Amino acid sequence: CLSLLLMSDSLEIEAFLRMTKQYLPHLARLCLISTFLEDGIRMWFQWNEQKDYIEATWGCGYFLATCFVLLNLTGQLGGCVLILSRNFVQYACFGLFGVIALQTVAYSILWDIKFLMRNLALGGGLLLLLAESRSEGKSMFAGVPSMGESSPKQYMQLGGRVLLVLMFMTLLHFDPSFFSILQNMVGTALIILVAIGFKTKLAALTLVIWLLAINVYFNAFWTVPAYKPMHDFLKYDFFQTTSVIGGLLLVVALGPGGVSMDEKKKEW
Repeated sequence: CLSLLLMSDSLEIEAFLRMTKQYLPHLARLCLISTFLEDGIRMWFQWNEQKDYIEATWGCGYFLATCFVLLNLTGQLGGCVLILSRNFVQYACFGLFGVIALQTVAYSILWDIKFLMRNLALGGGLLLLLAESRSEGKSMFAGVPSMGESSPKQYMQLGGRVLLVLMFMTLLHFDPSFFSILQNMVGTALIILVAIGFKTKLAALTLVIWLLAINVYFNAFWTVPAYKPMHDFLKYDFFQTTSVIGGLLLVVALGPGGVSMDEKKKEW
């Protein structure tokens, strides 16, 4: 009965992919770059505040602080434009990797485990985008890659999946309430399925729905006045989570890749 249920769910996922194949990749990319787009726009409107913060924190002087803000602004907005227009996507991804690394050091995220894990999850989404850009003349909705697919893409997909699940580890709540225990158990089971690549599309789509609900409920920045610091914190979390949702949508669209249990099942 369980195998029949799983098979039925897989068929439903494939039907969903067929219906959304024209829109899902665009939605996934838009969600994925949303945090970079929002941060680039924020750099423009908070130019002086960001520059003053870097200058005061690092004592690097006016010129270097200005260069930091300018690099973040142009790197993020430029990368988003290239990704959405499907031009030089690999270069755009490498540029956004650089922005993540730069911000991790500049804002001392390296010493904050929660924010570090979320930045790594963002990197996982970019890895999946990089893997997608390596597809040549193949449908991204074929389910799993063919045996002749290049190893780099397979391992990019594996790395992307593993890094994406770090976002969910920051959402686990360690308290004795029944709801929290249930949420932790279900969430942990789903992220393990995504990481090992078993029933990957179903697990990833379930995580998308779960994460979307959590994001709208807990990170509703639009309900907090703009002048309050909490507004910016919630807005930051909202768009970071939206980017991880984009990465999971790419997993749904692309499949888990060659290094996964879903692929190995075909050999059994």
